[in-house]
Amino acid sequence: MKRISPFCVLAVWLLLGLIAQASAQESEKETAPATGEKASQNKAAPETPTPKEEVTVTEHSIRLGGQSISYKATASTVLLKNEKGEPTALMYSTAYTRNDVKDLSQRPVAFLYNGGPGSASVWLHMGAFGPRRVVTENAVATPPSPYKMVDNEYSLLDKADLVFIDPVGTGFSHAVGKAQDKDFWGVDQDVKSLAQFINVYVSRNNRWNSPKFLIGESYGTFRSVALGEYLRANDGISVNGIVLISSVLDLGTLSFNPGNDESYIFYLPTYAAVAWYYKTVPTI
Repeated sequence: MKRISPFCVLAVWLLLGLIAQASAQESEKETAPATGEKASQNKAAPETPTPKEEVTVTEHSIRLGGQSISYKATASTVLLKNEKGEPTALMYSTAYTRNDVKDLSQRPVAFLYNGGPGSASVWLHMGAFGPRRVVTENAVATPPSPYKMVDNEYSLLDKADLVFIDPVGTGFSHAVGKAQDKDFWGVDQDVKSLAQFINVYVSRNNRWNSPKFLIGESYGTFRSVALGEYLRANDGISVNGIVLISSVLDLGTLSFNPGNDESYIFYLPTYAAVAWYYKTVPTI
């Protein structure tokens, strides 16, 4: 009998091992979950949750013009959507409304925003017309913090309800979903988003028959002119008045460029009025 070579035994074992390995791999292919394109077909993509609006309401009172006014402060976000109904932004506002008004149709409502572009409404809100304001020095630089807050004797709340709006990309307003803040940074886009907010606000708060005013500062004066026309033409909302603060409707009037004398001419009355008010020049 011939002896079996050790090399033959080793070869047989190697062959059996390769067969077993190939069989195991084939079995794994049959039981493994689909990957790549097949996996995406078998598994639905998770839906992005719709951003939620938020609202916080507090009660306050202030004394204006010799009368005590009870009012409600509402900090909230409104969800803006595009033509397809997709969410695009959460727009933040702070609204101050009197509590003792029985007939809202007789109570004016003013929508206020600052300029920039790129500025929140904090300056008109906390520095000019809100029921609370930051104390600042008059005609000189205000010292560093801490700052003091007081009831604002110059607030417009005795005359109208006030809604301070942060345009998208400023303050607490921001894009959501597939949109980006920069999608709103154009004249038309800016106007359209604020118009949608105002439309939602007057609808939810039963203010369609209230007198409505737009109050803007700096670039907000540009915005108000375009926004007033857009509201009338597209939303059927006719405003009762527009207030222009630090008005600039022609940027050429602000440019002290060589050969442009208009800026000097237009600034002179303002300089003279300020000088008269602070008694820095003798009166004739």
